[in-house]
Amino acid sequence: MKAAVLHRPGAPLTVEDVELDAPGPGEVTLRVLAAGVCHSDLHYMNGDLNVRLPAVLGHEGTGVVERVGEGVTRVRPGDTVITLWRPRCGDCEFCTTGRPALCSLGRVQAASGGLLDGTSRLNLNGEKLHHLMGVSCFAEQCVVSERSVLAIDPDVPPEIAAITGCAVVTGAGAALNVMKDATGEGVVVIGAGGVGLSAVMGLRLVGADPIVAVDTVDAKLEKALELGATHAVNVRTHSLVEELTRISPRPMAWSLDAVGAPQTLAQAVEVVGTGGTAVAVGLGKVGATAAVPVNPLVQQEKRLIGSLYGSANTPVDIPKLVELFKSGRLPLDKLLGERYELSAVNEAYAALAQGATGRAVIVPGPKL
Repeated sequence: MKAAVLHRPGAPLTVEDVELDAPGPGEVTLRVLAAGVCHSDLHYMNGDLNVRLPAVLGHEGTGVVERVGEGVTRVRPGDTVITLWRPRCGDCEFCTTGRPALCSLGRVQAASGGLLDGTSRLNLNGEKLHHLMGVSCFAEQCVVSERSVLAIDPDVPPEIAAITGCAVVTGAGAALNVMKDATGEGVVVIGAGGVGLSAVMGLRLVGADPIVAVDTVDAKLEKALELGATHAVNVRTHSLVEELTRISPRPMAWSLDAVGAPQTLAQAVEVVGTGGTAVAVGLGKVGATAAVPVNPLVQQEKRLIGSLYGSANTPVDIPKLVELFKSGRLPLDKLLGERYELSAVNEAYAALAQGATGRAVIVPGPKL
């Protein structure tokens, strides 16, 4: 099969002929239909985040089950599924308390670059390749644990299904799960990429007002307004603090940092008023830290909290998000950006790095 391989940080992906082993016990083979172009992969490509190399990248995907290994019970051949970059074992303290985003098996995959048993199903010229977060869907096929897939309605467009498994559940999930008390409250969303735009849509469902989108690219801010933001601020040309004062006489009660840079996280804490909450969802470079003034944090009782994968109970929340899309209440079709063939994966990431609007999608097979 064809797959996009990262051999070393700073190098482009190479689309190569890769051998894929049969699924082992508890595993399934997927024919990949679509894979989202997520900024996290760019972090791995740049070396900002660590991954065992060489590796096949891609973690935000959807596909059809073609083959199942021994003991698989959650899906069967022919099922359409969304991939989950965090497995859900169902047994650890986080899964049993409804927080599978923190499943302990996620650390096994991250540390080993393999599947849940720590081994790989990918080979290139006799050399083992590593998996990315147990998925590796920048490929025509992938083998994943049955604990890392979720069956969905096959009528959902593949591009929509793909982005729902990461960008949408991360952003909209944070809004619906962490910021559900923001009804009628002002919110600042820093970063209008796929996750930030998904957060805007979720906050619209929550009833937050005003919803202020912040970015440095006008086209992305226009998209944010289309998807539910009430105001947009380009911080290259305007002072965010001054614009927030103009937008609302009341201080903002919430903020969400979808970027993950030290300066944006500090800004997220700065812009909320007394008693306000800043939610961090964007990942940054390994070891990065943010400077947060101590006295305002204490004297104004501000809060800074993290949210991984939308703090979602994925088996429950992802189907809800899909149903919201099908009912027209979550316009994910408007979130989509450009479509690329697998051979153009580097073009997709060059466009992302330059501020492309919407969530781009890789289509490994014929264009959808």
